[in-house]
Amino acid sequence: MENYNLKAGIIGESKVKVSEDNTALKYGSGTIDVFATPAMIGLMEKAAIEAVDNVLPDGFATVGTKIDVKHLAATPIGMNVTAKAELLEIDNKKLKFSVEAYDDIDKIGEGIHYRYIINLEDFIRRNEMKLKNL
Repeated sequence: MENYNLKAGIIGESKVKVSEDNTALKYGSGTIDVFATPAMIGLMEKAAIEAVDNVLPDGFATVGTKIDVKHLAATPIGMNVTAKAELLEIDNKKLKFSVEAYDDIDKIGEGIHYRYIINLEDFIRRNEMKLKNL
């Protein structure tokens, strides 16, 4: 079992401005021009990546495996959204994060996100094999 240089409590952050490119209407996840739930989830995942991927050894990265979030409030075009992720638990290669998102006024999302540490070379090789088996 490796520790991959990780410690519970490390935090990552990611930010985006709400624009026509990340609305529910654009994503097809709704019919209103407000920040899309899938965009919020992606921002939360990016915050988790920011927390851990830069401290992993060369040749390793993480992939998302599960996310359970609530989208609490709508955010209009023009506002900023910040997502934060805190590493809560490390179970060998399984990582558990607390994730939150805020716009300029409110907390807009919260939940739990899981990621898994991968060896990039092995991961890419397995995916290339899938294509060869079509």
